[in-house]
Amino acid sequence: MQLTDPPFSPAIGGAFRCALPIRWGDQDAQNHVNNTLYFRYFEEARMQLFQRVGITLPSSKVGILAHTSCDFIKPLMYPATIVVTQILAKIGRSSMTIDTVIERDDEPGVAYAKGNYVIVGVDAATGKSSPWSEAELAQFARFFIS
Repeated sequence: MQLTDPPFSPAIGGAFRCALPIRWGDQDAQNHVNNTLYFRYFEEARMQLFQRVGITLPSSKVGILAHTSCDFIKPLMYPATIVVTQILAKIGRSSMTIDTVIERDDEPGVAYAKGNYVIVGVDAATGKSSPWSEAELAQFARFFIS
């Protein structure tokens, strides 16, 4: 007998996209976006996803970043609008692994950076990992579009 994912589970490979402006102050002395800002873009996209899912502060559950990485492929420059795509790679009992891609909105399909992160759902009161509830998984499923 083969087990299948419950109907409320988000689809592996589903994506959530958001557009963000590059600000003039995001540039460094070489006139391209400073490498630390790519992590801020990932963070903002992640927070937009969690806000839409309904996991916002103050809350009994929070998402804690356990790992993040970024490969810088092409330099971003001001002015531009970027699209951060978050792709669900793996879902665990209380964690999610998300692959990320940053593209310019005027150059779809051209990756400027690729990365990933692992987020862990944590009970805010105890600080211990907390399994994703059926309701949370159903909400994530609404926003990770295949």
